[in-house]
Amino acid sequence: WNLDHPTLSQAESVIAFSVSDTGVGSPSDKLQRIFEAFQQADGSTARKYGGTGLGLSISRELSRLLGGEIRVSSQVGEGSTFTLFLPYNSGDFVDHDLVEPAVSSPAIRTNVVYALEKTAEHVEPGHEDNSGEESDDRTRMASGDPAILIVEPDPDYADVLLEHVRERNFKGIVTFQGDSALSLARDYLPTAILLDIDFPDQDGFDVLNRLKRDPGTRHIPVHILSRNAERDTALRQGAISFLQKPVSIERLNEELTFIQQFLIRGKRNLLVVEDDEAQRQSIVQLIGEEDVDITLAASGQEAMAALENTHFDCMVLDLSLPDISGFDLIDNISANPLLAELPVVIYTAKELTKKETTRLKRIAKTIVLKDARSPERLLHETALFLHRMSANMSDTSRRMLEEMHAMDNTLAGKKVLIVDDDLRNIFALSSVLERQNMEVLHAENGKSGIQVLEKNPDVEIVLMDIMMPEMDGYDTMRAIRKIARFKSLPIITLTAKAMKGDRDKCIAAGASDYITKPVDVAQLLSLMRVWLHK
Repeated sequence: WNLDHPTLSQAESVIAFSVSDTGVGSPSDKLQRIFEAFQQADGSTARKYGGTGLGLSISRELSRLLGGEIRVSSQVGEGSTFTLFLPYNSGDFVDHDLVEPAVSSPAIRTNVVYALEKTAEHVEPGHEDNSGEESDDRTRMASGDPAILIVEPDPDYADVLLEHVRERNFKGIVTFQGDSALSLARDYLPTAILLDIDFPDQDGFDVLNRLKRDPGTRHIPVHILSRNAERDTALRQGAISFLQKPVSIERLNEELTFIQQFLIRGKRNLLVVEDDEAQRQSIVQLIGEEDVDITLAASGQEAMAALENTHFDCMVLDLSLPDISGFDLIDNISANPLLAELPVVIYTAKELTKKETTRLKRIAKTIVLKDARSPERLLHETALFLHRMSANMSDTSRRMLEEMHAMDNTLAGKKVLIVDDDLRNIFALSSVLERQNMEVLHAENGKSGIQVLEKNPDVEIVLMDIMMPEMDGYDTMRAIRKIARFKSLPIITLTAKAMKGDRDKCIAAGASDYITKPVDVAQLLSLMRVWLHK
């Protein structure tokens, strides 16, 4: 047995309890699914046997609490064997006389001790598919575990990143597909994301943009890796840092140290440079909460002094200062390599010329004008660059951001196709989407959906039900992806299950994203805005 669980690998020895049955068994590619709640090896609409309920899912969590793990082996038609491994440390146990039962079942073997050989290095198994799941830590994650999502198209380099991430006591989640990043980030809420934007078949900035437009993931710090010198673009879109490839081991370790420090620090530091006292206080009232420390400066000199003494995550700057022009202050900041990645949000009533705007964009990530909507926009932009979780914000701030997202007219005029065999679902979704001024088409099965697409190649997004007769959602998506012009068409699957294994199956079949039923309308609209935004 190759046991890589940290508690087991450090134990004196390991006790293994095995239980065998003579049931129908499970194919090898379905073994991990049976540990999910209410799951079955056969997930089709015509399945013969029931599912596993909650028993195995609860058992796996109990084994983790005991410092162990459960493994399963199975042969279709012959049965399955479940083995519980627990650490045995003699110093932690009291020696009791164990009475052997008079009759024991041959299917249950107890008190079997496997000695573990200490190895210098654990070699991960090869990648069985292009999801990264076979070798990463997603199945070993417990709630609250610090984790890093690695989005890297090169499997070999992904292994290098995973190794270093684990050395820093992070769990690693790996995907080789950019389209999987958003759903994985929502499912696992990692501490940080390492995103290589050099994908061979898509624009990596689209992946970054989706992560930063989704309210559920925009707070997660994204660290960009790229061979192309596009640092300013990455930082302007909300990335926290940019690493030029090839990345040295020293530079990678520095970045992982930065991630650890960012996690430990907790609070975000904001510098507000504004000469008007009333404006300063209004910004403090707007942004200042328990998760943000705000430093105030009334002049350029005070601002530079603060920047020399404190690390800031973001700066809000008014261009009209008493001692120095805001433009000159920005030039001073840009000349300091230690401040090269400081996000600067310009908050000004000044009418900017095209030349002034170009000059500002050398360092200022966003320009916010003091108009009727400026408080909401300022809150939105600073929350992005401070990587603030909406859960840590006040009800008033969350409501302001939600209203701002709701005013986004990204959906208006877009054409959507709903593929669902239940007319009630089609009617309910159509009513919601038509209120967003979308043009709605529908089909009652997979084959009809493909026909509608071929007749309407200008469809911009598809909502796909999974459980449909004859041709289910998985087969329909595979067929759609074989049509060249629909290769990048956003497809959001609607599934009645909430299992993470189903997410992987949806993505593997060609889905861009997924949402569970009953559908949360606000979440669905938010998801569609993310995928339709250009």
